[in-house]
Amino acid sequence: MSTSGAAAGRVGILGTGSFLPQRTVGNQEIAASTGVTPEWIERKTGIVERRYAADDQAASDLAAEAGRRALENAGVRPTELAWIIVATSTPDQPQPPTAAVVQRLLGADRAAAFDVNAVCAGFVVALRAGICLTREDGPPGGRTLVIGSDVYSRVVDPSDRRTAPLFGDGAGAVVLGPVTEAGGFLGASVATDSQLLDLIGIEAGGSRQPPSSDTLARGGHYFRMRGREVRDYVTRELPRAVHDLLTDLSVPPEEIRHFVPHQANGAMLQDIWGHLGLPHAHLHMPVAQHGNTGAASIPLALDHAHRSGRLETGDLVVLAGFGGGMTMGTSLISWGTR
Repeated sequence: MSTSGAAAGRVGILGTGSFLPQRTVGNQEIAASTGVTPEWIERKTGIVERRYAADDQAASDLAAEAGRRALENAGVRPTELAWIIVATSTPDQPQPPTAAVVQRLLGADRAAAFDVNAVCAGFVVALRAGICLTREDGPPGGRTLVIGSDVYSRVVDPSDRRTAPLFGDGAGAVVLGPVTEAGGFLGASVATDSQLLDLIGIEAGGSRQPPSSDTLARGGHYFRMRGREVRDYVTRELPRAVHDLLTDLSVPPEEIRHFVPHQANGAMLQDIWGHLGLPHAHLHMPVAQHGNTGAASIPLALDHAHRSGRLETGDLVVLAGFGGGMTMGTSLISWGTR
């Protein structure tokens, strides 16, 4: 496990943005291909609909639009960016990094760009990297765009009732930069338990199992998840991770005002919520409208909360992501976009 507390050179979120594709896919459509009912899907997942990317949209297209909106919200020009970090496990292609495509789409020609893949925990991992890089650059530079973007509709088996009802496509972004008066990151923690790496994954298409007619025939390019074991992991480890983060930072749980988790499964999050010990926090869970969007789900939910006016300056916000690997990541923010 790796944990960091506050450091010199406070870094905060200057703006947020998100983007969802136009096509809406309701539970009726998913039920028809998976052999379950729409009511079963909503009861098991808390999801009513999700969005699917158009045939000509890739992860970079979604990411760039979310990035544009975050930059506009922050009042930052693309040419002011020093870094672009894209968290994704559904990149445009194996090479080059999707972040480089985003750099070109945004015209951010002064920014270095790279990808992070920690599956659904990718955004919190990328966020921590962005915080460190922004602090290192320091004022007057240090503008970093961190994006989560995934297109899971391309990798889920449409007949698999364990995964198809859960996943959708989308992107969310934040702009990081130096802050002085309010806001800033207070600490973060990331841990990986590689003994559980077989719980989630796509087995084919990499260097161990290169693409072939055999891998295609047996569905090796589809995303697979052992849902019950993943749920057991999250139920066990998420309360512990939140407790340890706050303990390490000497922050009483009663002071947390907002909890923004990875939007994995609405029913699961509701079950776990009462065990987190955050009595005065609001659970942000817009999963019903867009499903599990992988690395995009936390910044999507954060942007929704920000633009709805629910986040007030000085509010303490916990972000929590978890995904294949298995990786669990948390961050504590004192909210303030300027």
